[in-house]
Amino acid sequence: MTLVDTNVLLDLVTNDPVWFAWSAHELDRAATRGPVLISDIVYAEMSVRMASIEAVEAALRDADISLIAMPRAALFLAGKTFQRYRAIGGTRPNVLPDFFIGAHAAVSGLALLTRDVRRYRHYFPTIDLITP
Repeated sequence: MTLVDTNVLLDLVTNDPVWFAWSAHELDRAATRGPVLISDIVYAEMSVRMASIEAVEAALRDADISLIAMPRAALFLAGKTFQRYRAIGGTRPNVLPDFFIGAHAAVSGLALLTRDVRRYRHYFPTIDLITP
């Protein structure tokens, strides 16, 4: 099973000129290995770029991507990891969603398809990352 980060989905939705081909190819490859999933956080982040809930649902249906609830252990880990990030001097307040996504992958033992390598590799070194 593969958990997908928001940036990969937005590459498809926005037809990103740099990343569309890579993201589409990697999503296809992930589907051959098993279910392709997103978390509640990715759903919410994706909705920012979509006009309606129906558009989000259609995009997920077309890509055969399912929503999976985040385990409580992942929620706890995300909070503690974000706390550690802030304690060592991290100042960006908008990174908490990445900690939720990384913790979800780590706790659930899911590979993570993302273009955002550095933070996931640093804070969640056990995750199998699928990256450019």
